[in-house]
Amino acid sequence: MITARAAATFEPVGRSVATARGFVRDTLQGWGLAELIEDAVVLTSELVTNAVVHAGTSAEVRCLRDEQGVRVEVVDRHPERELPLAEVSRGRVDLNSEGGRGLMLCAALADRWGVDYTTTDKCVWFRLAQQTVAVGTRTAGPILPADLLPETDARVRVAVVEVDRVDAITSWNDDAQQLFGYTAEQVVGKPLADLAAWPQTPGTGTGIAEALLLSRWEGSYGVRDSQGRTVPVYACHLRIRDAHGEPSTVCLIVRDHERAILQSPVRLPSHGGNGGESRDRTGDSLDALIGSPPPDDLDGLLQRTVERARDMLDGDAAFLLLATDDETELEVRATTGLPSARQRFARVPVETGSGRYGSARMPSVHPDLAHTPGAVPLLSGTGMHAVVTVPLKVEGRLTGSLGVASETPERFSNEEALRLQFAADRIALAVESARLTELERLRRGSLAFLVEASELLAGTLDRNQTLALMAQMTVPTLATWCAVYTIPEPGSEPVLSYVLHEDEERIDGIKALLERVEAPAPDLALGVRPWNAPSDAARNTALRTSLRSLALGGRSPSETPGTSLTTAQAVGGETVVLPLVARNRVIGLLALGKPTDERFRQDILELAEDLSRRAALALDNARLYSERTAISQSLQRSLLPPELPAIDNVEVEVIYRAAGEGNEVGGDFYDLFPIREGVYGFAIGDVCGTGPEAAAVTGLARHALRLLAREGLGGPAVLERLNAAILEEGPRARFLTLLYGELWPQPSGGALLKMVCAGHPLPMRLSPDGTVESAASPQPLLGVMDDLELFEQTATLDPGDVLLCVTDGVTERREGTRMLGDDGLADVLSNCTGLTAGAVAARVLRAVERFASDAPSDDMAILTLRIPE
Repeated sequence: MITARAAATFEPVGRSVATARGFVRDTLQGWGLAELIEDAVVLTSELVTNAVVHAGTSAEVRCLRDEQGVRVEVVDRHPERELPLAEVSRGRVDLNSEGGRGLMLCAALADRWGVDYTTTDKCVWFRLAQQTVAVGTRTAGPILPADLLPETDARVRVAVVEVDRVDAITSWNDDAQQLFGYTAEQVVGKPLADLAAWPQTPGTGTGIAEALLLSRWEGSYGVRDSQGRTVPVYACHLRIRDAHGEPSTVCLIVRDHERAILQSPVRLPSHGGNGGESRDRTGDSLDALIGSPPPDDLDGLLQRTVERARDMLDGDAAFLLLATDDETELEVRATTGLPSARQRFARVPVETGSGRYGSARMPSVHPDLAHTPGAVPLLSGTGMHAVVTVPLKVEGRLTGSLGVASETPERFSNEEALRLQFAADRIALAVESARLTELERLRRGSLAFLVEASELLAGTLDRNQTLALMAQMTVPTLATWCAVYTIPEPGSEPVLSYVLHEDEERIDGIKALLERVEAPAPDLALGVRPWNAPSDAARNTALRTSLRSLALGGRSPSETPGTSLTTAQAVGGETVVLPLVARNRVIGLLALGKPTDERFRQDILELAEDLSRRAALALDNARLYSERTAISQSLQRSLLPPELPAIDNVEVEVIYRAAGEGNEVGGDFYDLFPIREGVYGFAIGDVCGTGPEAAAVTGLARHALRLLAREGLGGPAVLERLNAAILEEGPRARFLTLLYGELWPQPSGGALLKMVCAGHPLPMRLSPDGTVESAASPQPLLGVMDDLELFEQTATLDPGDVLLCVTDGVTERREGTRMLGDDGLADVLSNCTGLTAGAVAARVLRAVERFASDAPSDDMAILTLRIPE
């Protein structure tokens, strides 16, 4: 016979599961069925989740009470979705799968359960039998034989000790005197810590001073008696306050072997199940609830853990934090019922003293966070009041913290803390094993990432390419967006040099925002640090733009609200700044950012630090290379002749190629310059070797030629003095081949040539009929002998004639055993009749390049003079 009925319908949204749990809890609490609440809430959570999440329909929850207990029905509108009843009855459901797990719980927890189908809906129901307990009983145990009862001394003594806010003893009863041998006069006013032999090592756990500040503590330690011996004791500490609000702590202490007198029961009241068998409620291990075997990946295991922990204690939210290697910080890794995107990977310091998360190393129950704000920073501003937290420990080392929270104050007691701690102890080793597996995988991936990054960075000495590589390696692997600041000179302000976002359409908006924000300080002492300026500026800009748009009744002409909001969302998460340090100097800054409500994982930040060190060195190498290249190129350009003069009735063309990467000038050189009115000097030469050493002699030769020629000296005298200057260089001297001549344009057309060919490839003259002949004869090269006897040769260029002058980089072009040579060059020139001077030079260059497949390895210069017809 039904004595009470309650029902409610819940929409197919995720929050409905928590609301349904609250509905069942409040209903059963109102009916006085508190002992059935936990099982009912767990089963309701599973069945409503199946309806609103998996079936995707609304769910109606009905609570029906009778004289023997309560029946809960969950009705959904998806009857065609059958349940795996046969598999459940045979115990073959995969506990890692969502399907069928709720039915397995029904089979395990309920007295009876079943499924009813109609044409329009499906009803899954379970029944829980009411326990019969004595009035006013909170916990009770069965009647036991005398030999199974706990053993005590002839007389049980319970020491009652009270300490004040500074931990000094204020009260010491007779039993305390009998147990430890001290009179009240001997100990009152002394700190309890002077007598206690506390088991924790100072600085690594919760000490006695911290334990005495907790609202409740229970456990074992030792007390030194008046004979100097350590008496093992079991104690229960309770924090109280007097009528004036003055806090103190009452300590109830017994001998350790008599702990049963004070120890909280490790089992909750048992109740009858199927067949009248009792069940150990404390044995509801968390690993059994999450499935066996647990999920392979760490994130899946942690998420399943917090979900089941929340359901096990009928909470509104749950969270799990993992400790860093040095146990100084806890990192949020999984949450349920909280804004997980905002909280994920947030870091909370672990303190050895009280406050903040100081109680992470031991179970803790907070009846109402409104009375202790900041006690659990993770829950600030979430609307949660009551919270119970327990540590995850492996071999005595803190590896994490598990917590369950409720919106209802004083929702949890020490019994829930014991249940949660029991479950946490069972799951801690699996979590630590999965964490180490993930850590090893991440380290392997990080090592491979850094090796690849180092190879890419080492493959370029271009500054702009290094900046681009630095950004492309961080986005999106390490961050959603990044910005690189460079410091041009020591002591100068950082300059925004590169911005990248994984969505290219947002790059311009972020770049414009960062240009308005003051750059972070390039202080090496600050290290890796958060940077809030971009997110603050983005939110302010978005707010101003939206208000302006509303005021104008439309969009701002310069910036739309959508653009501002998009940029604000892109940079609204955590932003960190890493200094780029090379050779003990900050040469730049790397800013990494996440979108709204996202944070960085600690291992990602550590990987970013390693990358920043490599990138900084690569960037500094590129800077030094660019500076030296710029200096080298500037000096090399000074060795090249200025712009060639225009000569009436003479076409002039020069092609110059220096061997070696980054070289603009080598051992080959050319020049064309006015000597006096109507007379021009021209030269083409080749210094032994290539590179800077040869270029130094090149500069000497070119400038000496100009100076000596303008002094009125003839060609042989110019070259003889140049030879003497080269020999004076001593060990730095290099021999030089040189063709030097004077060009005398004639008023009637044509030109007169006076030339000296000192060991250089002979100049070739092309006639309009295609005839090719040498225009001079060979003479000794320069830089070898002191006494030279050089002579000047004369030739004429008629209209249509072309004079071709080259260095040996042209004639000695090789392909295997073949060489272009003078004959090959003559064949190329013979096919250039009718071409301009520029076309002739270009055809010769093309012939040289095509002669062999590999790139030219020697300097090369081509000078052509042509008399127009």
